[in-house]
Amino acid sequence: MKIDRVKMPVQEPNIRNCNFNEVALGLDLQLAKIEASRCLDCKNPRCVKECPVNIDIPAFIKSIKEENIEEAYFTIYKSNILPSICGRVCPQEKQCEGACILGIKSEPVSIGALERFVGDYAITNNLKIEECIIENNIKVAIVGSGPAGIACAVSLRRLGYTVDIYEALHEFGGVLQYGIPEFRLPKSIVSTEINKAKTMGVNFFKNIIIGKSITINQLLNEYNYKSIFLGNGAGLPKSLGLKGENLTGIYFANEFLTRVNLMKANQFPEAPTPVRIGQNVAIVGGGNVAMDAARTAKRLGAKNVFVLYRRDMNALPARLEEVHHAIEEEIDFRLLLNPVEFIGENYQVKQVKCEIMELGEKDASGRRRPMPTNKFKTFDIDSCVISIGQSPNPIIKKATPNLEVDNRGRVIVNDYQTSIPGVFAGGDVVTGAATVILAMGAGKDAAIQMDKYIQTNKD
Repeated sequence: MKIDRVKMPVQEPNIRNCNFNEVALGLDLQLAKIEASRCLDCKNPRCVKECPVNIDIPAFIKSIKEENIEEAYFTIYKSNILPSICGRVCPQEKQCEGACILGIKSEPVSIGALERFVGDYAITNNLKIEECIIENNIKVAIVGSGPAGIACAVSLRRLGYTVDIYEALHEFGGVLQYGIPEFRLPKSIVSTEINKAKTMGVNFFKNIIIGKSITINQLLNEYNYKSIFLGNGAGLPKSLGLKGENLTGIYFANEFLTRVNLMKANQFPEAPTPVRIGQNVAIVGGGNVAMDAARTAKRLGAKNVFVLYRRDMNALPARLEEVHHAIEEEIDFRLLLNPVEFIGENYQVKQVKCEIMELGEKDASGRRRPMPTNKFKTFDIDSCVISIGQSPNPIIKKATPNLEVDNRGRVIVNDYQTSIPGVFAGGDVVTGAATVILAMGAGKDAAIQMDKYIQTNKD
């Protein structure tokens, strides 16, 4: 009998766009079992191959069917210690769910929702896994406590290494902490999931900027780390390079989201970190970060929030779920428009001038190329958030001249090893801004290469 895909319960749009509580409310056991029963338990599960960390998806779903949620959690934990996070923010439709056989003639199994259910069950019931770690007394350092750094740290810790993570900010989690809004990923979940690594014996140090506080050469030569992993992400925003871009009221998305997510601007005056946006807010860009910025601006009280994007709706790079939620929350999409100038008064932005675009032939991305028309529209705004991508922060490179990077500032690697022997890198610092789960996959794979390097170069 055909069973329809279970729909995730969510807050009503006109209620949630006024608060920062989580939008998706999660499945209960009954709904999880119904959704799990849709799994075909394929002999050659394509979903596992498309999971960057290779979770045994059919096995954990089978355990849900049998109401053995602890076993489901243990199955996931072997490959991914952050299931509550990944179940919320991974682009499953492009990975595991996109490969689901059921999706050929029906809707795929909601693997992400089931992973989240299992992860949340483990948190609620305080499930713990005692791991037998045989110490080898070899020190390794991880730069950055985001997804790549955490995954690498856990993998190396399981091999017996003494693992120290260095974080530049005052909270651990990297982009999970500063970049993803509370309404998509509660920070209590981030802290709880990261504490698993602490329980395993991974050491965390905050407020230390590698390249400023300590250099890579010092870590290798003075601190005696046998190998280092750079997982410091991509936190440098890309500029439009337009006239008026330095006017007051214009933010880059990572600054804007950091001030809300990490500095708690949404809790002003309880938190002394306000962010002023006014009533009319433009968001430039069409990715997931742009959707986060738009939906955050709405929750901060903006009356009119609109997304300016130079292509059409079909070409939006953001996840379909995020676009759908944004539309429900009354975010306006003004498409085929490309900003060309910001206009201000007394140093405050007042308008954004846009060129009307039309679509031409397909480009390398497979999307139709936006073409200028020499026709323009101007919109009144109180503020604008620019979200057109990010690249790695250049601090480490400036302090480490022999670290090779490409013309975008991304670290060049060969089997995750950089141009410096013993120094490895993975995640956004190598690929540019990507997804949480791809960064985790890179961290796990880099750990394997680091172990090989250390074992080969033992004194």
